[in-house]
Formats: sequence, C-alpha cells, structure tokens
Amino acid sequence: MPDIGIIGAGTAGLHLALLLQQAGVPTRIYTNQTAEQIASGPPQNSVSHHAPTVARESAMGVNFWPVDEYGYQVHYHHLNVPDGPPVFRGDFLRPSRVLDYRIYLPRLMAEYEERGGTIEQRSVEPADFEQLARRHDLIVVAAGKRSFAEYFGERPDASPYAKPQRHLAVGFWDGVAQTEPRAVTMSISPGHGELLDLPITTFDGWASALLCENVPGGDLEVLMTQKESSDPEAYRRLTLEKLKEHHPTVFERIDESRFALMRPGDILQGAVRPVVREDYRTLTDGTVVLALGDAHATVDPVTGQGANSASFEAQVAADAIIEDGVVDERFAQKVALRRRERVDGLSTWVNTMIETPTPPHLQKLIGAMSQMRTLCDEFTENFSYPHRNGDMVATPARVDAAIARHAEIGQDPTDAKAH
Repeated sequence: MPDIGIIGAGTAGLHLALLLQQAGVPTRIYTNQTAEQIASGPPQNSVSHHAPTVARESAMGVNFWPVDEYGYQVHYHHLNVPDGPPVFRGDFLRPSRVLDYRIYLPRLMAEYEERGGTIEQRSVEPADFEQLARRHDLIVVAAGKRSFAEYFGERPDASPYAKPQRHLAVGFWDGVAQTEPRAVTMSISPGHGELLDLPITTFDGWASALLCENVPGGDLEVLMTQKESSDPEAYRRLTLEKLKEHHPTVFERIDESRFALMRPGDILQGAVRPVVREDYRTLTDGTVVLALGDAHATVDPVTGQGANSASFEAQVAADAIIEDGVVDERFAQKVALRRRERVDGLSTWVNTMIETPTPPHLQKLIGAMSQMRTLCDEFTENFSYPHRNGDMVATPARVDAAIARHAEIGQDPTDAKAH
C-alpha cells in the first residue's frame, strides 16, 4: 500500500484520511493548527453538509450529528422587489445539516487519532514538498493557502473573475426565530446581494448563521467593510437596519432585544474569488502532488458547496488510491477525469449566481421557480448534486428547457407558495 501525506485538516484532508484509514492505507496529516486552536478560534464557515456528504460521514463512522435531530429539509426563497412573488419553497428528498466547524473539525481530528492516525502540527510550504516526498509516495494538498494556490496555477476556462464578486459577512446570531419547518432561507435583494439564513448548531445550541453576500458598491457592502470588532453595538444596529430594508422576511423573525452574536467575535468578514486550479503537479523524482478541496477549487459560499465538493473530491481520490495501489501520474489523471464534471458544473453554477447584473436567464429561472413548485424542488435537491444546477443555468436554452419540462408536468397554483 502507498503511504500518503495529507496537508490540511479541513473537510477534504480529514475525509480523505478517514476513508484511507478504513482501507488500511497509511496516512499522516500535516496542519498548522491544533484541534484546541480551531475550537477556540473564530468561525470557520457556515456551510451545509448535504445528503451525499452526510451519507459519506455515516459510512466513515463519523456522523455524530444525526440529521433527524440537527438537520433541515426545506429551502425558502424571497425576492425583495416591488410586487414580487410571495415566499416560495423547495424541498430536499433527504435532510441537510449545518454545524459549527469549531465543533466538527476537532471531533473528526480526534476520531482519526483514536483510530491510529497521526496529525503532525507544522506549517508546510511548496518548498517542503521534496522533503515530504522522501517520506510519502503521494502528497495531497488539501489546504487553501495562497502559496499552494500559486503552486498549482489557475485554469482560466473555469476562473472567469479577476476579483471577488461578493463581499461577505457571516455571523452566528441569537434572537432569530427558526422557521417552521426548520429551513434555510435565501433572500435576494437585486443589485445589492443575497442573504442565506442557515439554522446552525453551535457551542450554545441553535443559532442563525446569517451569510450576507454583498455586491461590491451596493448598499449592503458596508456589512463587510465596517468591522464588527471596532464597535459591536454599532454593527449590530447596522445589521438590523440593512436586514429590515433588504431582507424583510428574515427581519420579521428577529427579536431585536435578543439579537446579538452568540459569542463575541462570532463573525467572519472578507471576500472570496472563485477559482479552479490545475489538478496536480509532479516533483523531479516523479512524486505526484495532488490538489484537493480548497487547493483545487475555491468557490463563493453563495451555494454552500465548499465542504461538499471537498468531501466528494476526497472520495474520488480515496477510491482511486484503493483501486490502483499505485499513485503515479496515471492515478492523478484518473482523479482529474472523475471529478471534472462535478467541479466544473459547480463552478458554472456559482459563477452564474454571482454574476452582476444577474443574467436574464437566471432571473427567468428564479421567476419560474416562484410559480412552479416542482422546478423549485428540483433546484433545491440539486444542492446535493451541484453539477446538475450548473447544467441547468449554463445557457438560456437550458433554462428554457427546464421550465418547459416542468410546465408539462402540470402545476397546482396553490402548491407554488410556502405552506
């Protein structure tokens, strides 16, 4: 069996390590943070784990947060325009789950070590790869550090943006009532940005992860540029003001007297440029260095897919390692081929969602979803299979075909609205 060195202890690195561990493949994880540092640090993200990822966790024996208790199965959508449609609903076939990664990652790190795995705390740079290649047969880079991004290089065909298209702020807030049934709400304020209200389990129980995807130059950009840490109370009031104006269906569920971050500093502010990078490189001795997860593809969080994509890529890589037992360039080409459709399809979907102004065919699709429950259900279920939504939104003709297909199914007009 080959020996695998894995750089990074996020979803991609941990899932790959756990999958290989189950198959008896020796691995070692390198990371610059201990589990204790992660647990006591700032929020990592607000990502949902959708059904295929949850199923993978169950197969690995690490599904410690069952979806019947911690999950949700519904998306609500609101388009904040004059005389716009009422809130409309889409359902998953199987539940998803949002969990504070300061709980999730340390738990999986502990499980990997309890099963005999080794986590070595050290900072790794590309200059260290040659030395690591003397210890390992394959190096997997599963961390999104800038030096790793530069090492692999971008694929221009799948990386159309020179800069971030959204300025982000995500906080874990108390005082926001959950929907009934429990759901993620996506609110769209055209020209200003999107809000995802996600029911997240944190250290202190349930919270709302309010992910504000703000258009640069729009009225909501201030939620990223005004630093919460400079004046927490001013930022709290600013958030309430902007939610009331741009995302009223979320604002109406807020108890203003209780509205506050769950813990001081429970917020991330910044920006992400979506990029797909080359799949791998080889060292002078022939050792493959494989990009995985964030090192391979960085996605804007508007569709909540980063961890799901990372987990999928880990499964693809693990399957190829276990099948072949040889981790040469042929192996790397197989991994690249097997994950290309999903990664590129997700890239298409994300890049279309954050295009500004919103493309007319995407506007048309959202409008049709508000009237056609089955179309909205399909779009929602495709969060588990994001390349399918990439196919759907890729061209105006494909949007028209999706709408026509659901029109043929026949609609009950009362079924298009939220219940």
